[in-house]
Amino acid sequence: MSGNSFGNLFCITTFGESHGEAIGGVIDGCPSNIVVDYELIQQQLSMRQNDPLGINQRKEPDQVEFISGIFQGKTTGTPVAFFIQNKDVKSEDYVAEATVLKPSHACFSYWKKYNIYDYRGNGRSSARETACRVVAGCFAMMFLKKYNIQIEAFTIQIGQVKLKDHFCSYNLATAQENALHCPDNATAQEMVSILKEVAASKDSIGCVIGCLINNIPAGLGEPVFDKLSANLAKAMLSIPAAKGFEYGSGFYSATKRGSEINDLFTYDFRTKTNFSGGIQAGISNGNPVYFSLPFKPIPSIMQEQPSIDLEGNPRVLKAAGRHDICAAPRVVPIVEAMTALTLADHLLCYSAYKLNDF
Repeated sequence: MSGNSFGNLFCITTFGESHGEAIGGVIDGCPSNIVVDYELIQQQLSMRQNDPLGINQRKEPDQVEFISGIFQGKTTGTPVAFFIQNKDVKSEDYVAEATVLKPSHACFSYWKKYNIYDYRGNGRSSARETACRVVAGCFAMMFLKKYNIQIEAFTIQIGQVKLKDHFCSYNLATAQENALHCPDNATAQEMVSILKEVAASKDSIGCVIGCLINNIPAGLGEPVFDKLSANLAKAMLSIPAAKGFEYGSGFYSATKRGSEINDLFTYDFRTKTNFSGGIQAGISNGNPVYFSLPFKPIPSIMQEQPSIDLEGNPRVLKAAGRHDICAAPRVVPIVEAMTALTLADHLLCYSAYKLNDF
C-alpha cells in the first residue's frame, strides 16, 4: 500500500488501523533544537476528541509515546517516531455486518483495490488515523512558531446553519469560547440545536471548516506543480470526508470581472483587498491566507439502509460501532495540522532561496 507519506522536506509517514494494536508515525526532516511542546500536542489531540453532544462513545486516552528523535526535551534533527496505543476497541460490534457493503463508505473501493478490507471500522481509511497527523502537525507548528506564523481553523457551517458574514470579519478568538469552535457564539448555539435534531433522527450532517493563516511570508510555493494553493488543496482533500477546497474569493470570483476583484497595490507593496486569499501564481504574497472546505455527512448512520453483501445479495445494513454525526468540531485540529505540515514543508523548501531574510 503506497500513499502513506506526505511532504518532501518536512515529511510524515503514518501507520496503523482503527482497530489494530496502535497507530503511529515517523516525522522526517524536522529541524533540530526545537523545544517539544508536549502540552500543545495533548491539547490538539484533546480537541480532536471533542464531542459536544457526547454521541461517540469511543474514548481513547491518546497518550503519545515517542521512541526517537527527541533528547532532553528538544528535537535532534533525526526522525521523530511515535505511536499511540488503541485501548478502547470493540471489534465485535462489526462482526454481524462484516460482509455487508456500507453506503458511501470505503469498504467497496478497498475491497476492489486490495481484494480484502478491514470491516472493523474500515481500518486504514478510518478517521482514527488522523490522530497521527495531529501529532506531526504539532511539530510543524513548533517550527512555524519561530517565524510567528499563526494558523486558526474553525467551524463556519453545519447543515443550513452558517455564519452570516465571511469568517474573516469575525473575532476568531471567540471560537475558543464554545465547544463547536465557531467564531460567533449565537451561531454556535444554532449549530448545537441542529446537531441535537440530527442525533434524535439517528442521522448525520455535513459541515464547512474555515482556516486563516496570519504572518505568512511572501514567497512560499513553487509556480507550477507545487503551488502553495495546490499543496494546501491536496493536504485538505486527504482528510477523510473532505469534499472540496476553496481559497480566496473562490467560486465567487467566477461571477466577477477583473476590475472588481483585482487586488490593487499600495505604496508599501501591500494590497487594498485580498480577494487572492494571500496566494498569487501559486506563491504566497504576504497577505493572510484563507480557505474553506466542506465535509460530507458521516456515512455511518444508525438508520437501517438497503445494501448488498460481497456476493451481490440484497441486505439491510444495521449500523454498528460508535460514530460521530458530524465532522465538526473534531476535524478542526486536523485541518490545522495539515495546514502546518504544508507550510513547514514549503518553508524548508524556500530555505534554498532566502530563509534567513525573513
